[in-house]
Amino acid sequence: MSYLAYNHQTVPTGPSKLLYLNWPVVLLLTAIASVGFLMLYSVAGGSMSPWAEPQMKRFGLGLAVMFIVAMMPIWFLRNMAGLAYAVSVLLLVMVEFFGVTGMGAQRWIDLGFMRLQPSELTKITLVAFLAAYYDWLDVKKVSRPIWVIIPVLIILVPTYLTLRQPDLGTALLLLFGGAGVMFFAGVSWLYFGAVIAAGVGLVASVFQSRGTEWQLLKDYQYRRIDTFLDPSTDPLGAGYHITQSKIALGSGGWTGRGYMQGTQSRLNFLPEKHTDFIFTTLAEEFGFLGGLSLLALYMLVIVFCVASALTNKDRFASLLTLGIALTFFLFFAVNMSMVMGLAPVVGVPLPLVSYGGSAMLVLMLGFGLMQSAHVHRPR
Repeated sequence: MSYLAYNHQTVPTGPSKLLYLNWPVVLLLTAIASVGFLMLYSVAGGSMSPWAEPQMKRFGLGLAVMFIVAMMPIWFLRNMAGLAYAVSVLLLVMVEFFGVTGMGAQRWIDLGFMRLQPSELTKITLVAFLAAYYDWLDVKKVSRPIWVIIPVLIILVPTYLTLRQPDLGTALLLLFGGAGVMFFAGVSWLYFGAVIAAGVGLVASVFQSRGTEWQLLKDYQYRRIDTFLDPSTDPLGAGYHITQSKIALGSGGWTGRGYMQGTQSRLNFLPEKHTDFIFTTLAEEFGFLGGLSLLALYMLVIVFCVASALTNKDRFASLLTLGIALTFFLFFAVNMSMVMGLAPVVGVPLPLVSYGGSAMLVLMLGFGLMQSAHVHRPR
């Protein structure tokens, strides 16, 4: 077996790199994607088309992307992080002028063979660029104001462009994902405390201003808040999605109605049953235990990623892995909270289970970066 000197340690080279992949993560991702295939087959009424078969092909392509990126030296990925971030921001700007509109939002660029959603790509490039920034920055400077402002701007630029599409869900994931990398890098908790306090104060002001001359939101925006807090106020309008979702979740009980026996999805009461609300279909058919099993698979991925990051001696690789793990966590945490009525409906897919091309490929790209960090860690 051949090795390459790296930081006075050794890392595998050539085909031997395959042996050093984090194979538990590969198997867990495959298991999660397989759950998605089964659910897409179910919501299509027992047919591989139009969702299950394309999803399987995309996952196969995603696996290839993950393996290819995993073989790339981690130093090369670190050097390319800034360029990748710049390209993703440029693509977000291009969406403003050439973007394809769908479901009331302009979020995609038509590449002919697929529609690319640049905001999905930005979730990964943002994490990578921030990891590279903090790898370059002296640890003693991490919490100094001038060096805190720079990453804040790095986060806010794509967040603002994504909000303009509009895509609140992805914008929040960018914001929290970037803030998470800053926290992992060692930025003082006082900054986060100040932001949280300001956020609480802003929310309080929004509610206090309702019905006054200085009202901060428009009336229809307040009605959306009312619907989120109590969907029954508009069960056939803005509250329809979450009302039907709760019915599906509750009807599943402990063990579910049985595979392909969910009435909410089969009778088309459940909207977006193959994308954002696919978790409710799973919960209706397999019950609480089925939903808990999927959550366990997700959490095991997080555990293996965090373990890899904590044992990695390379600062960039460690921060990158933690950032990817956090982004993955935010994906399923926000989606599950959303369909259970614990968070507003913001259009965040369930990772590797919801139907979609950009989200799956970008997520597998992110895990390719995580695998490269794991394979090339100094030994």
